Amino acid sequence: MEKTLRELIREEAPLIMGIINCTPDSFYEGSRKEAVEDALAAARLMIREGAHILDIGGESSRPGSAYVSSEEELERVIPLIEAIRRESDILISVDTRKAVVARAAVEAGADIINDISALADDPELALFAAEKKLPVILMHMKGTPETMQNDPFYEDALFSVKAALEDAAARAAAAGIGRENIILDPGIGFGKRLEDNLDLLRGIGELKNIGFPVLIGLSRKRFIGDVTGRDAGDRLAGTLAANLYAAMEGADILRVHDVPETVDALKMLKALR
Repeated sequence: MEKTLRELIREEAPLIMGIINCTPDSFYEGSRKEAVEDALAAARLMIREGAHILDIGGESSRPGSAYVSSEEELERVIPLIEAIRRESDILISVDTRKAVVARAAVEAGADIINDISALADDPELALFAAEKKLPVILMHMKGTPETMQNDPFYEDALFSVKAALEDAAARAAAAGIGRENIILDPGIGFGKRLEDNLDLLRGIGELKNIGFPVLIGLSRKRFIGDVTGRDAGDRLAGTLAANLYAAMEGADILRVHDVPETVDALKMLKALR
């Protein structure tokens, strides 16, 4: 890579992370790319349109979803990572909770670990990230994908999520992961109500006070439908508005399905500012 993730954040934030789901069941149908050829075509388009990072996942984390086996996850993501790396030096993130998947993905060419469990599910994952000096994205989630939307409740979502992310960062550091390799994600939509998601977006500045870059992944999620009344396939306008707000509040990485539209919106925002 010509630049590290932290260098890119410092120079070009907010970075655009393009989502490629090698799954049959992710919540947004337009993101599902089960065939390697289809996923590679999507990756090429995202690279051409200005993505800084590609996030490759082989296990859906939609509400109600369950674990898939490591064997199945490997079969879904490794051929794509290898194919992308043969063509491009773009930063690749592997969206996984499993050390065995992360290890194989890094061997195939991945650069970043994006773990929705914040390194809590598999203790080996933190040790591997520390050993390889890899950037890790630590996300807050209340429960598991299977249970997270079963009546979630917070007295103060921002306070609770901030405290949990502080703890996650401390655990990562204790495992030997350098502070320069920690990115925090408040987990928009992961065990949160509409009001919680809105409070977290309004509180991005407070989350950044923890001392690490902040990733926001809100693309086409249910809370946008709660506000707009639209299904996932029709939530682009709401997504762009929310992502622009997140950018203005200081988000360092935006994880999105719609790369060219987000790139254009950010270009316009930067011109106006």
